[in-house]
Amino acid sequence: MNTPRAILFDRDGTLVVEVPDNPDPTAVRTMPGALAALDAARSRKIHIGVLSNQPGIALGSLTEAAGHAVDAQVERLLGPFDTWQVCPHAPADGCSCRKPKPGLVLAACRELGVEPRHTFVIGDTAADVEAARAAGAVGILVPTLSTARAEVEAASWVETTLVDAVHSVIDATREDLTPSVQ
Repeated sequence: MNTPRAILFDRDGTLVVEVPDNPDPTAVRTMPGALAALDAARSRKIHIGVLSNQPGIALGSLTEAAGHAVDAQVERLLGPFDTWQVCPHAPADGCSCRKPKPGLVLAACRELGVEPRHTFVIGDTAADVEAARAAGAVGILVPTLSTARAEVEAASWVETTLVDAVHSVIDATREDLTPSVQ
């Protein structure tokens, strides 16, 4: 079995309860199983990181400083991450980093020194899974009540919980997980 080199997590709706454009660190609440899932990856020396679209920065409803304060609270609650990649752009900006584009995944892989094909992205939306695919990584959807049914039906890998997703990555073989070239 070939252990994955990195697992990258969407922040809002995956690691912490989604609060749109949250400027308040005291409003951060972890998702069920988030710490256990991260600790499972950490115990196997797998790099972990966060990928987060934060359009509120570009739209003026969230400052960068407030975003950093929320990220710091996430780390206080869930422990350290090896990389943080944040897209501060609005959807209309056309940047290359906003999920579902691959920019955040590729930047994280560069920072970690890991090839995308040895990287997994876990999130609660199709944008997370599509960003993984576009980068050459493997995407896993962990739906929440906010995840559209069509997104669940379209995903090639769906897990019920974050803990299940991380354990599936840890337990699976690389041959089963290598992304197909389309």
